[in-house]
Amino acid sequence: MAYQTYPAQPADSEADRTRSALRIRPGFGLRGPRREQHVLAPEDLSALSFPVGDDGVVIGVDAQQQPAVLGLFRPTPYEVVLVGGMWTAQIIALRAAATGARVAVETGRPQAWGPLAQAAGGGQPCVTVHHVGRLGAQGASVTSPVLVVRDLGARPPRSRLSATPWQTTLTLLPYLGPNAARVLNSADLVGLQRISPQEAEVVARVLSLGEQDVTSLPTLPDNITLWATRMRQQFVMTNPVESEGQLLGGPRRMD
Repeated sequence: MAYQTYPAQPADSEADRTRSALRIRPGFGLRGPRREQHVLAPEDLSALSFPVGDDGVVIGVDAQQQPAVLGLFRPTPYEVVLVGGMWTAQIIALRAAATGARVAVETGRPQAWGPLAQAAGGGQPCVTVHHVGRLGAQGASVTSPVLVVRDLGARPPRSRLSATPWQTTLTLLPYLGPNAARVLNSADLVGLQRISPQEAEVVARVLSLGEQDVTSLPTLPDNITLWATRMRQQFVMTNPVESEGQLLGGPRRMD
């Protein structure tokens, strides 16, 4: 039997092998190291679990004792109204700062926010406190999101800040004032702590709350907040960690 022979091919140079290894395959990127395949039998799939949820600030736990996450920072302006106590607003501010966001507080009671600003950030100015009407543009960006807290009583003046991407405004109301409908209608998200039955009726009309939620609002404990949009409602329990408790004390509805 005759065999056909072929001329010997020259060995690839080191440069040729390097270029071949780095050659990009369409849709797959660079060639990576070769590994053995990992195979999982169908009966083993139930052992896998992947915690999937929104990115954001953990503000407490829900009724199932699962972390409740508030997605504060977005590529569009975001408006949050909290009808409740300063304690809850300060917890949110601290936890937002802990994620790397900057927090700017516009308030008529700077003495109540000063200790928080000094304690947050380990000496870095991540929380700043501003007198009423003295808050300037914050320059929010995807790499430097900003939470603006407006603690200006039940009838806050209109903000002078322009709405910008990656900037969220949290307006704190101790109770619902005469312009409640306007403030609530302009919010993307509303947090409701314990309020009067009359206030609960106003909120129910604006947010289309169910009867059970309306009945619960006047009797909520100090650490429970109903977070609501027109499409969804969720009760959240917020308890401080040790460092937050040392700085702010325990949950309280009124300051």
